[in-house]
Amino acid sequence: MKLSHIIGLIVIVVAIVVIVSTTAEVSTYATFAEATEIAAKDSDRKIHVSGFLKKDASGQLVDINYQPEIDPNRFTFRLIDRNREEKIVIYSNPKPQDFERSDSIVVIGNMQHGAFVAEKMLLKCPSKYTETEIKGAEKARTQASL
Repeated sequence: MKLSHIIGLIVIVVAIVVIVSTTAEVSTYATFAEATEIAAKDSDRKIHVSGFLKKDASGQLVDINYQPEIDPNRFTFRLIDRNREEKIVIYSNPKPQDFERSDSIVVIGNMQHGAFVAEKMLLKCPSKYTETEIKGAEKARTQASL
């Protein structure tokens, strides 16, 4: 076998190992019930939970606790998952900017003692465009092309 063939095979094997190892880390969105089950089996596995913030009848957010003067790296809030189950989320970082404006939130972490401990948080902010603006822009673009 030529040296170039051996090097080519080694590159292919390394590529396959990298692909397999990265797909093993891929996580789908789980509910809090699924996160609890996973944590019982593997407490180190990171889980993605998608949900929305709890609001009262007037639309105000409830159960948000952030006191930067006491501990700037402790932020807790109540998240509701897609099965309408509520859990306290503990985030050991400062409260993200525009947190209150988020439509939905994805927390990445694991369940510990009945609460979800998040290492990362992804905020899904509302679109700055309304449906009527989008339709109006599409109509204008269509007329301009005629």
